[in-house]
Amino acid sequence: MEALFEELKEKLQKTPYRPLSLPGLALKEASVLIPLFSRASVPQILFTKRTESLRNHAGQISFPGGARDESDSTPLHAALRETHEEVGIPPAQVEVLGLLDEIPTITQFRVLPFVGVIPPDFAYVANPGEIEEIIEVPIAHLLKPEVHRIQMWAISGREREIHFYDYGRHVIWGATARMLRNLLQIVSTLRSVPSSAE
Repeated sequence: MEALFEELKEKLQKTPYRPLSLPGLALKEASVLIPLFSRASVPQILFTKRTESLRNHAGQISFPGGARDESDSTPLHAALRETHEEVGIPPAQVEVLGLLDEIPTITQFRVLPFVGVIPPDFAYVANPGEIEEIIEVPIAHLLKPEVHRIQMWAISGREREIHFYDYGRHVIWGATARMLRNLLQIVSTLRSVPSSAE
């Protein structure tokens, strides 16, 4: 496994994730997988572009995942099941490194992000009903300061920071950008951090 991923696994396992604490607010459970892989020694992250026909977050860039079903014994089962359904990666081919902090969404979900490594040469099978495009982004690109910007938006009567990451014609924002920011903050502290000059 890539040295960066080994170091990230060690860091995540030493740093307990923070569960969401919003007393009095009932949110539906959801989980996602942040799929990492290395191709030609370049560490990358896999994203999906959701189809325009979906009820929630239509057309947005996201990580594979979704709501926890009754059949999912744990949040991890939900993340791995959804990843298999959306992009065809079997659960047995994902090496889970750890967890990031749980976050809320404006669509009334509490999302638990799992970080995992997938095979670098996997032939994706995108679910056409959910996934319009599969996007691979080098981590080094996402660490460049110029691709990250913040806007203040009024949401539910409060000013909130909204994060955006640009990759060509794609814009990663919303809950996905918040999870990505959390991951990148951790990655930037590692000895094996990819150079943003790449």
